[in-house]
Amino acid sequence: MPPVQAPSGGGGAWRRLLLLLTVLPLTLAALAFVLQWRGGGVDDPTTRWPPHAFPGMAEPARPSLPSSDCADVLVGSSGPSFPYFRGWSFPSDSGAPKVCVQTSTSAGLEQILPWLFYHKVVGVAQFLLFVEGKAAKPNVAGVLESIPGVKVVYRTKDLEEQQARSRIWNETWLSGFFYKPCNYELFVKQSLNMEMAIVMARDDGMDWIIHLDTDELLYPGGAAEYSVRRLLAEVPHDVDMVIFPNYESSVERDNIKDPFSEVSMFKKNYDHLPKDTYFGMYKEATRGNPNYFLTYGNGKSAARIQDHLRPNGAHRWHNYAKSPNEIKLEEAAVLHYTYTKFSDLTSRRDRCGCKPTKEDVKRCFMLDFDRAAFIIASTASEEEMLRWYNERVVWNDKQLNLKLLRKGVLTRIYTPMTIVQGLRESGTFTSVIAAGQAAVNEKLLLKKTDVQSQNITRPENLQIELVGATDSKSSARKILQTKLVFSDTDVTAVPPLSPPGLDDEHSHGSE
Repeated sequence: MPPVQAPSGGGGAWRRLLLLLTVLPLTLAALAFVLQWRGGGVDDPTTRWPPHAFPGMAEPARPSLPSSDCADVLVGSSGPSFPYFRGWSFPSDSGAPKVCVQTSTSAGLEQILPWLFYHKVVGVAQFLLFVEGKAAKPNVAGVLESIPGVKVVYRTKDLEEQQARSRIWNETWLSGFFYKPCNYELFVKQSLNMEMAIVMARDDGMDWIIHLDTDELLYPGGAAEYSVRRLLAEVPHDVDMVIFPNYESSVERDNIKDPFSEVSMFKKNYDHLPKDTYFGMYKEATRGNPNYFLTYGNGKSAARIQDHLRPNGAHRWHNYAKSPNEIKLEEAAVLHYTYTKFSDLTSRRDRCGCKPTKEDVKRCFMLDFDRAAFIIASTASEEEMLRWYNERVVWNDKQLNLKLLRKGVLTRIYTPMTIVQGLRESGTFTSVIAAGQAAVNEKLLLKKTDVQSQNITRPENLQIELVGATDSKSSARKILQTKLVFSDTDVTAVPPLSPPGLDDEHSHGSE
């Protein structure tokens, strides 16, 4: 009797099931790839750069440790493993220009460290931090001073006396901002600090200098790599100044704690939009606020370090000997994280002693939104302030957001968020604080033994720390006291300016 054979239909079913189980995962993987590649219809500039296109990025070295020694493995993996941060060294191309970032700040480590190390990742070589307030406290300044490439300058009586001798006070280009409170006083202080930073950066062999606030991040769009050094290396040699148009943060909720890690949506600058789109979407993009941007819209600039260079306010540079040749970048930008936290309303209020009236706030603030925010923060209850913040600052209308994203007025930029989150999760910031503890202890001891009349931290040998040795002082005199040889010496300092309004539509359309 022949053996009984299984029905052929059952074998076919198993084969079809096996084929389905094979094809389904491949199909899902292909679909995920297509969705990721398309970006869901929203521009993600992160995809412009290939893997490992960051100047400080390299594959982390695997520790060669005995597999049987668990303790050694744990020790070996306890330090920061984030590949952008390897010891204290950030690899960079030797042929690229050296970039210095200068700031005037009173912020704490929670804001300064992410700002500083992000810029280390994108290729900044030197940081000149002019500190006061919280930033000058021993537990903050001591950590900052322990970081290679960082110089801390304290706002002491000696510094103020030195800056009081600046030629700026005898010229007219900044005089319109003298002897006024709040933002005007800060603007003058920033300009004086920038003047001194030019000398310091030149003495240290820097090629470019940029003034940034600690709520601003450079975005090197258009460069071959995500690198400020690469970006500036591609600038023609006859260009003296490079303008970075600014994008403004557009927060989507009112409980942001860490803006650099939580904000990915930005409003584009007028210079990076078609004019028809900008003016056509102006009212929807403004949402009842005084201007298209909450705060300034005229960007920041980088200057090539050369003879006779001077600041021209916090947003621009100038030259005593010639009219600088400048270009405006078409893709790169400064990302301005403004009013990203609800607490920014009260912190700005607490820094200024003006009366909350429409007339008096004009003495303190240059921009309309700052004036309105100060009045609200000074007169409204907490609940009223939160309601106002949600109406004027928070982008909680998802349909409007999607419309403006599709029109290109808003954009998503994830790279800074990814870098800062990676630095934080790898323990970079905590390890920096731990490594700087010795310097902090030294500062605390100094503070106990050196009681001062002012509420600031002052290092010893101030003149040396500010401008270096005798050669540096000579260099300072050469740059700051040279005879005027250019007739256009009274160019007015460029203040923070609002972007064009609807009243400007006709004039811009006829250009």
